[in-house]
Amino acid sequence: MCNHYQNHPEALPTWRQYIGIDPHVYDPPFSETRIDVWPRRMGEVVRTVDGKRVAGEMAWGVPLTLPGKRPGTTVTKYVTNVRNLASPFWANMLKRPAQRCLVPFSRFAEPKLGPDGKGTKDEHWFRVADREVAAFAGLWRPSAVGDAYAFLTCAPNPLVAPLHPKAMPVILAEDDYATWLDGDAEAAAALAVPFPSQLMVVE
Repeated sequence: MCNHYQNHPEALPTWRQYIGIDPHVYDPPFSETRIDVWPRRMGEVVRTVDGKRVAGEMAWGVPLTLPGKRPGTTVTKYVTNVRNLASPFWANMLKRPAQRCLVPFSRFAEPKLGPDGKGTKDEHWFRVADREVAAFAGLWRPSAVGDAYAFLTCAPNPLVAPLHPKAMPVILAEDDYATWLDGDAEAAAALAVPFPSQLMVVE
């Protein structure tokens, strides 16, 4: 699954302005030097707060406590990719527009597969062809380690599937940003579909 993506720091301010970010409510400031985003590191998200679009930072990876292998123990996993929207854990967030967010990115990576079919350290990079910054459909929640986010995944499109057949992130068309951030749960869930492969390139 996607556990590495990058942003184009010089393009982010223009993207924020384009989607209607109020610069007076952007807190904390985004580090313009941060390009690579990894799990459990800080990444930028955009959400709606009191009717305004607000950008800020959260940790990538929503903590999820699960039963451990030994009786009476638990283990915490940090979930970066949302695969099952029917799960009550994610469905409850999806129902609340305030817990949806846009996750800006310039390109995302998937590991190259080795002869054994397992991922290697080498990566394929994917991006939207005509945009310096696009956005994943994300969900976030407060946690013991601070606010944290993950983004949705779906079946891969014909460009991604030959290289990473398991899944791809849900990339939103710009016309769907408002529906994802503010629409009802049914309309938001309907956006969890593969992005058109003809609008993407692989590097």
